[in-house]
Amino acid sequence: MTTLTAGDPAPDFTLPAPGGDTLSLADFAGRKLVIYFYPKAGTEACTREAHDFNKLRGDFDAAGTALLGVSPDPAKALGRFTAKHEIGFPLAADEAHQLIEAHGIWVEKSMYGHRFMGVERTTVLIDATGHIARIWPKVKVTGHAEEVLAAARAL
Repeated sequence: MTTLTAGDPAPDFTLPAPGGDTLSLADFAGRKLVIYFYPKAGTEACTREAHDFNKLRGDFDAAGTALLGVSPDPAKALGRFTAKHEIGFPLAADEAHQLIEAHGIWVEKSMYGHRFMGVERTTVLIDATGHIARIWPKVKVTGHAEEVLAAARAL
């Protein structure tokens, strides 16, 4: 399992996005970037997290910081989610877990006695030089977007 820490170069990626586009780390070059990893679009906590970041997207933009949500959902599902919830920043599909595994957050989980592999909700703040500035593992959604915004402003 990969363990990334602050100061490490952010893993490069190219991932599908809704509408047939792709997104890569190079698309955000020269800007700070928040990548928040979430288990599944449309679930209660994931929807709330997307809404929280979406409400603050103007503040993130003013702080010179782009937002990107990443999940193992297919791009088509992310397109429906984006349209339904009017998400104003890109979401990327990591069905093969390329970026998720590069961050070491494809982990064994347990729910109601059932064990399965899934995404550990995590947020990564990348500085304008492409290095990891901060990682929030095992995110609790309430108040998280505001905390990330404060860190982005301070960077």
